[in-house]
Amino acid sequence: MQSNDARTLLHCALPTAAAGVAGIAVSAAVAGGKGALGAAFGALLVLLFMGGGLVALQRGARSWPHLFQMMGLLVYTTQILILMVVLTALRGTSAFNSKCFAFTLLAATLVWMAAQVRSHMKAKVLYVEPDSARPQS
Repeated sequence: MQSNDARTLLHCALPTAAAGVAGIAVSAAVAGGKGALGAAFGALLVLLFMGGGLVALQRGARSWPHLFQMMGLLVYTTQILILMVVLTALRGTSAFNSKCFAFTLLAATLVWMAAQVRSHMKAKVLYVEPDSARPQS
């Protein structure tokens, strides 16, 4: 993983984890232990899905840069489908508070996306390689 990729991952994961901790605290105050458990599961799910997707996309882009856009669409479609399967499997669960899970999942996703946009806007990545090996006349 290149340093700018690791920096992007770190700049996205830390605010999302902080939002998850805030969601856990609010959920624990509002709904008790089941609320905190639901919020923790929601935040963990966002960190795993979004972090895993970003890592997969970065590795694929390094190997096949000409397929980057297609890989991005594939990664996000796969994430949505897997999330649908997870939400369908947890539809009737009483192990945790579903509302706390949903609100924390939504908040953590929005924080991740905002952090990713900010990280990409602040990154100073060259998109054209400077021609430094050119002989000077």
